[in-house]
Amino acid sequence: MDHAKKKVRLTAVSTLHYIRLVYRSLLFAGFFALYLSYRLRGGEDVAAALERRPWMLILICAVFTLEMVLRFFPSGLESPGCQKQFRRNYIKTGKTHIEMHDNNATVLVALIWIFFNAIFGALHMLGVLDDGAMILLSCAYSVCDMICILFFCPFQSWFLRNKCCSTCRIYNWDYAMMFTPLFFVRRFYTWGLLILSVALLARWEITFYRYPERFSEQTNGYLRCECCTEKLCAHKNQLRSLWREIAAYTDRRIQKLKLDVQTEGERLAQKRKK
Repeated sequence: MDHAKKKVRLTAVSTLHYIRLVYRSLLFAGFFALYLSYRLRGGEDVAAALERRPWMLILICAVFTLEMVLRFFPSGLESPGCQKQFRRNYIKTGKTHIEMHDNNATVLVALIWIFFNAIFGALHMLGVLDDGAMILLSCAYSVCDMICILFFCPFQSWFLRNKCCSTCRIYNWDYAMMFTPLFFVRRFYTWGLLILSVALLARWEITFYRYPERFSEQTNGYLRCECCTEKLCAHKNQLRSLWREIAAYTDRRIQKLKLDVQTEGERLAQKRKK
């Protein structure tokens, strides 16, 4: 079998990513349906209605809290992108020159993200968006987070230009970015998630400035392809190949239909002449 077309099985880390994508999508869909039903009926704020179902809140908060707490510790079931901060994952390459081509772009990403969410925050303060809308926005971000990891990341493609998630400078910003809208929702559980996510981000940034050699592929062999436990690049390449095949098949079908229409037109023209 041609090596370029060889199928790569999902690794344990990638499988967990897909599991997160599924339950986050279900959470977003369920909350969106709940929010829409309450808005159409003109009832109470959906966030208040959610609080009358404490089991649901406890479950949702427990899942995200557990995910964030686990990020504070080394794990073989997490992406190398967030695990490179730990000392045990620092494999010396013998090089001392640290290259971080995307480090300056992080400031731009942070400013864009703050400005983007400030718009929603302003709409919330003006009463256009309620607490439920801000929670729904966080749910949407949580789905987008997994899409960025598994399929396409605009931060990687347009700003950071990093090789892959393993070398991503802002990998552990994900939860803080995900829960940014919760800053405007003054409830203990929303601020609890937000504070924990900011603590995770602070831990990441402090580690980066103290041990930058752990974050550079030139100095940390853990970030090289042969040490990767995700193989997401292989899965993304397979998806791109699939889309190219679908596009090529569609193009062939369109060309065939055009040819059939042209042939039929010529046949009818000749028939009329007779």
